[in-house]
Amino acid sequence: LILDEVALADGKDYFRLGAIAVSKDGTKLAWSVDDNGSERFTARIKVIATSEVLADEIPGTLSGLIWVKNDTGLVYSLANENWRTDNARLHWIGQPLECDVELYHEDDEGFRVGAGLSANEQWLVISTGDHETGEVRLVPADDPLAAPLLVKARQKGVEYDVDVRDDTLFIHTNDTHENFRLATAPLASPAEWTTLIEGTDEFYLTGFDLFRDFYVVEGRVRGLDRIELRYYDDPTRVQPIAFPEASYEASLGDNPEWDMQVLRVGYESMVSPASVYDYDVAAQSLTLLKVQEIPSGYDASLYETARLEIAARDGTMVPVSVVWRKDRAAGGPLHLYGYGAYGIAIGPGFSTTRLSLVDRGFAYAIAHIRGGDDLGRAWYKAGKLEARTNTFKDFVDVAKGLIERGFTQAGKISISGGSAGGELMGAVINSDPDLWGAVVAHVPFVDVLNTMLDEDLPLTPGEWPEWGNPIEDKA
Repeated sequence: LILDEVALADGKDYFRLGAIAVSKDGTKLAWSVDDNGSERFTARIKVIATSEVLADEIPGTLSGLIWVKNDTGLVYSLANENWRTDNARLHWIGQPLECDVELYHEDDEGFRVGAGLSANEQWLVISTGDHETGEVRLVPADDPLAAPLLVKARQKGVEYDVDVRDDTLFIHTNDTHENFRLATAPLASPAEWTTLIEGTDEFYLTGFDLFRDFYVVEGRVRGLDRIELRYYDDPTRVQPIAFPEASYEASLGDNPEWDMQVLRVGYESMVSPASVYDYDVAAQSLTLLKVQEIPSGYDASLYETARLEIAARDGTMVPVSVVWRKDRAAGGPLHLYGYGAYGIAIGPGFSTTRLSLVDRGFAYAIAHIRGGDDLGRAWYKAGKLEARTNTFKDFVDVAKGLIERGFTQAGKISISGGSAGGELMGAVINSDPDLWGAVVAHVPFVDVLNTMLDEDLPLTPGEWPEWGNPIEDKA
């Protein structure tokens, strides 16, 4: 036991663990806690072997905690008066807070600053950006006070993230294609990007991870996850990981070592509980380690799932994931879930709470509507700003399509969505009230205009690229 949360929370009305980071040498633990609900976390450090808590205490953080310079320093970000992280700071272990150094400060009120380490842990990566623009600086992890190396100056609408292998940068960016490409650049000329993997309409390249002998690319094809191993010495060698079902969610798990020959992978589907696999790189094989336990029992053979495409009113085909019991009567009740914002994909994953409905005769459907990035960046852009109403229309048209296919009937559909998905609920209950039997709007974001007009709210400036800026934008 390296941190006893129960003991830390004892006697407190509120307790929330924030960041947690073990030092590189494995001897110390840094963690942060919010024990008053302020969403400002106090960071502390302990010696793992003895449980001695050091005198160091950093209040007001809202970030991860990054060990640097042979575990003598800790990089963090403070929340400003509007709960925005506009800085990256360095704390020397054992020194008073007054000695802390601001490594970077962001002047754009809509941007947020974050920090991490490169995969080989040789570089501190300081990133800043909003929903559509990014910028990265690199600092040697063993010399965090060195002058930061700007990879490439920000350009509105261009996002990028960076990792480092030897003297080569790997850059994931949407500068030439909205579905992103993977490029490389010499460390000595970080802004000179050469394409390694082209961006395409078919493959939405969502991220990458570097390891010593290979790198891994993650993305989606027609909305379904794909994980590929690729090799530094042979760009044409592509090793996809094969999964057993036609519709699923899959992603790399926690693989913290630079030299990895077995990768941890997460997998689930609408009928398969969350599972953890080891993927043997040499053998190209998956070994199941653990399956989510369902205390009440679960028999996957009782359920069926399908991936459908339903035409929206403008002819766009909208993917829909559905699960139901095989003994369910046709035309029965159905629950339809949607989100459709911020380029957040809602995958066809497993849910134990969903079983309660499905075992009572409901079908459960997820509408992969525009506004999410389920089908790529264009899918996201087609549901934001001036195109926002596509999200609402897609959801309604999916419901009508499910009725036409015999899954349910008008008035027998319950729907739900939260936050931006709650905004969706507000729109469709007004546009098509006769379709719904029940509506659940979790923390609905339904006062968009007033929120975007108040630039002093913590989230507002960073949200303008998503919803528009009514203070400055022309009507």
